[in-house]
Amino acid sequence: MIKKANIWYTLFDILVVILMTLVLLITLYPFVNSLAISLNDADDTVRGGITFFPRVPTTRNYELVFTNEKIYTAYLVTIGRTVIGTLGGLLLTSLFAFGMAHRHLKGRKLYTILCIIPMYFGGGLVPFYFLLRSLGLMNSFWVYIIPNLVNIWNMILMRTYFQGIPPDLEESARIDGANYITVFFKIILPISTPIVATIALFVGVFQWNSWYDAAMYVTKQELKPMQSVLMNIINEAKFAEQLAQAANQGGGVDLSNVAKGKKVNVRSITMATMIVTVVPIILVYPFLQRYFIKGIMVGSLKG
Repeated sequence: MIKKANIWYTLFDILVVILMTLVLLITLYPFVNSLAISLNDADDTVRGGITFFPRVPTTRNYELVFTNEKIYTAYLVTIGRTVIGTLGGLLLTSLFAFGMAHRHLKGRKLYTILCIIPMYFGGGLVPFYFLLRSLGLMNSFWVYIIPNLVNIWNMILMRTYFQGIPPDLEESARIDGANYITVFFKIILPISTPIVATIALFVGVFQWNSWYDAAMYVTKQELKPMQSVLMNIINEAKFAEQLAQAANQGGGVDLSNVAKGKKVNVRSITMATMIVTVVPIILVYPFLQRYFIKGIMVGSLKG
């Protein structure tokens, strides 16, 4: 009987390993395929059939991305908004959550309702546009930061986590003469690393990938983030490829960009820009993974 049970356990383990391997391959394949296409020659990419490795390796696609002078300024803007936006968002959201988690806060239920209403009902794009203009945030770097300093959903996660912290810690500190600010920074935050890392990842990824605010509220090219500039590079590559196709068909078009178009494939440029965008997040995520998993589970289940 024991041997039979061991055989079933062994077969189950083998099945789990096979399933997990398939899941891993299915998950990684799009990224590996994109990397292979981004490192493949544009003329060869048109043939299709690239899977895991580039057939004709080249760095031409990345050279086209990084020869655009705007990309470096855009990187600085994106890094700046990610760092400042993440730190500012963490500070204000955590302070807000700490106050909302306090048992002795008068009117806490009313404040919670007032916070939840805007999550379901918004004023619309036009009123928000006029609000930003009246505040002088149009064509300003701070339009990326100030409107996103507090996120209600992140506040609810942090509040739930803070409510799970034993109140005796705060009470003992208060007896020793500590005020609420001291309690928050010296007691609550140091023991809340999982939820802080989780919210930092949420806010950081949002700021890094954001492009909508730049498209709607910023017209100055020097303030455009990386996402907007990379999209322009893709559009330029697409235009050059269209010119090359028109020239090959004998149409009366300007041939100044045809040579460039023959060396460019929109799919290759798109994959190269995607890799340039996701690599920084992929490099950061492993350092926050264990905190992220623990924080999102505790923050969503406690309370």
